[in-house]
Amino acid sequence: MPDRQRRRVSWCLLLAPAAPVLVYAAAPARGDAKVDVRDYDARGNGVADDTRAFQAAINALPDSGGTVQVPPGDYLINPVVGVQLRDRMHLAMAPGTRLMAKPNAAERAYVLNVNRVEDVEISGGRIIGERGAHLGSTGEWGHGVMIRGSQRVTVRDIHISHCWGDGISIGGAKEGGRIVPSRDITIQRVQSIGNRRQGLTIGRSRQVRVYDSTFADTEGTLPASGIDVEPDAGDMADDVLIARCIVRGNRGAGIQLYKQVSNAIVRECTIEDNRGAGILTLGARQCTIEDNRIRLNALGGIAVRPGTRELTIARNEFSDNGPRIRTKDGSARKGKRHVAIGDATSDIRVDNDNRYLD
Repeated sequence: MPDRQRRRVSWCLLLAPAAPVLVYAAAPARGDAKVDVRDYDARGNGVADDTRAFQAAINALPDSGGTVQVPPGDYLINPVVGVQLRDRMHLAMAPGTRLMAKPNAAERAYVLNVNRVEDVEISGGRIIGERGAHLGSTGEWGHGVMIRGSQRVTVRDIHISHCWGDGISIGGAKEGGRIVPSRDITIQRVQSIGNRRQGLTIGRSRQVRVYDSTFADTEGTLPASGIDVEPDAGDMADDVLIARCIVRGNRGAGIQLYKQVSNAIVRECTIEDNRGAGILTLGARQCTIEDNRIRLNALGGIAVRPGTRELTIARNEFSDNGPRIRTKDGSARKGKRHVAIGDATSDIRVDNDNRYLD
């Protein structure tokens, strides 16, 4: 089946209203060339700076693109320079591959930079940030993977941890006086753990799909969410699906749908033990929260804040959300703040098929 037709079939399966969510990553349009970073003097010893070697391997691909292979090893990457990915390429990291961010004092620094490119795949291995060794105290944009103004990008089967900013950040890019959003982005089987600002930020974008991933233990600077869908001013995040994910132990909300967000669906996720709300919506519209397990979130299960409209909450299972109350005998009563709807909201539908276990 041709690549373009395969991608159309995949989207039809995703968007058919009566069908289950079926996912497979479409093969991007790229050539058959293969290069190995070791052939361009990457050492992989955790001491030598391998940033230039990675870039040389990427730049060596022909115009038709291809695959850059990364064998097992510890590759020191300078995120102030970053590794700039290009059109029609696959960065294929073997099990045992670790990209280790070099300590720096920059407010903005990215290990992998996916900026205004198309048909890119990143898979395998680990990215380990430098938040524990960061040389400065300001900024919040030290990301593992930065995606800006790009199309048809897949990030899969990768572990990202301890970044100064986000594990992954998706957003738009300025081009000729206008904002170009990212489009057709797939995050699949990713673990984003222990990052400082967010596990995943979804900013100015269209058609973002997040599947079978874990976003946990985010803490250090606000918002400190597992997933924050929050576009910058001037554009929106539209058509976002978050499905079958685990969002756990984040200092802020588990998932935020925050201003200028439309047509977002959170489905079949486990959202638990977050110190904010499990899911917070503010200014979002035409969104759906369904078939999730939402439990043990300190400030409540779902918090619906001003400006939210046309929100459906259906078939979720809630337990022990919100602050526990100390009783006269000294015991703690479980929290029961499962759905809290604030003022200045409209068309909020909480269906009778939600289940409350306490």
